[in-house]
Amino acid sequence: MSTAHADHGPHQVPLWFSWDGLAVWMCTGATSATARNVREEPRVRLALPDTSDVVLLQGEAEYFPDQDVPGDAAEAFAAKFGWDPRAEEGSFVYVRVVPKTVRAWRGERELRGRVIMRDGTWLE
Repeated sequence: MSTAHADHGPHQVPLWFSWDGLAVWMCTGATSATARNVREEPRVRLALPDTSDVVLLQGEAEYFPDQDVPGDAAEAFAAKFGWDPRAEEGSFVYVRVVPKTVRAWRGERELRGRVIMRDGTWLE
């Protein structure tokens, strides 16, 4: 996940994610640079799942303290990873990103046709 802050600049970290059919859900520490940046600037970019067959998503993040996250999203995250941040002693936040633009990239030779979503609408 890539975020930015006016005073601190860009920040990029790998985060576990789950997809609910409409949005990507991630979780990070409530005091992390990622959480700070999302609170200040919700525009984010994601690169999933690896560098040779990557899907690039761009959208705006929503920020949910661990006690305010929708139950179905938290349960799906916990089921996928075997870890429930809501049960931890520290504070965590969930970040939901609904893609506005999606690019699919299968290696460096694929230069055309990468944009498969624009302005929140899937392209054919």
